Amino acid sequence: KFSVDGEGGWDYLTMDDSTGRLFVSHGIQVQVVDVKQGKVVGKISDLKGVHGIALALEFNKGFITNGKDSSVTVFDLKTYAKLANVKVTGANPDAILYDPFSKKVFIYNGRTSNATVMDASTNKVIETIPLDGKPEFSVSDGKGKVYVNIEDKSEISMINSSTLKVEQTWSIKPGEEPSGLALDNTTHRLFSVTDKLMVILDAQSGKVITTLPIGENVDGCAFDPALKRVYSSNGDGTMTVVQEENANSFKVLENVATQKSARTITVDRKTHH
Repeated sequence: KFSVDGEGGWDYLTMDDSTGRLFVSHGIQVQVVDVKQGKVVGKISDLKGVHGIALALEFNKGFITNGKDSSVTVFDLKTYAKLANVKVTGANPDAILYDPFSKKVFIYNGRTSNATVMDASTNKVIETIPLDGKPEFSVSDGKGKVYVNIEDKSEISMINSSTLKVEQTWSIKPGEEPSGLALDNTTHRLFSVTDKLMVILDAQSGKVITTLPIGENVDGCAFDPALKRVYSSNGDGTMTVVQEENANSFKVLENVATQKSARTITVDRKTHH
């Protein structure tokens, strides 16, 4: 358990496996935690309602969504110095994703049901993608497909990261109002989490494969590709651990006790923490 000082609420957290640094959104700042020492080693301050953090290691850049002033802060991954502040083409940017295939940053605007697309190398906004409803968490397959949960429509949309068009939109019924999303790129399985239910879909056809019970008040979801494990962070004070036995067989291993209201999650793929 690490102590991270400061005021305000928490949202997404993002792991840089290559350096063992954890980026934690915290009110008006992002704090950088060295997970070996459990100490805060840096911060990006004076932000406006932080939500998500995306890392583009090849450009030595991080990108932070500011919900309150509808902007993205770009920062240097080594010095944590701010490099730019870019206005998005929507309101209340929340989730954010760097897609290494297209080298673009996808910024999801919760209040305007669209995504702003930015060139990671130039920090220039290049496109706005209309979406079916309120976007939540997003994942990339690293091969040209980007997936995003559409919370208020209980759907997942698939975006072509080259053409920047929505190619497919699939229902996740019986799941409702999805938040966290994870992806196994080997078996092409999407894991979309809703209250008390994880919905597992085929990422190529959109077909619902199965559902599994999880805790209440979920927000985040993460996948460890080496262990083939999916984790959902539930606000009721549990983390549900799901084992992928094969592409069509999954089981709940355990509901691990965590702190109540601990709802966001990320996996360190090197240490499997």
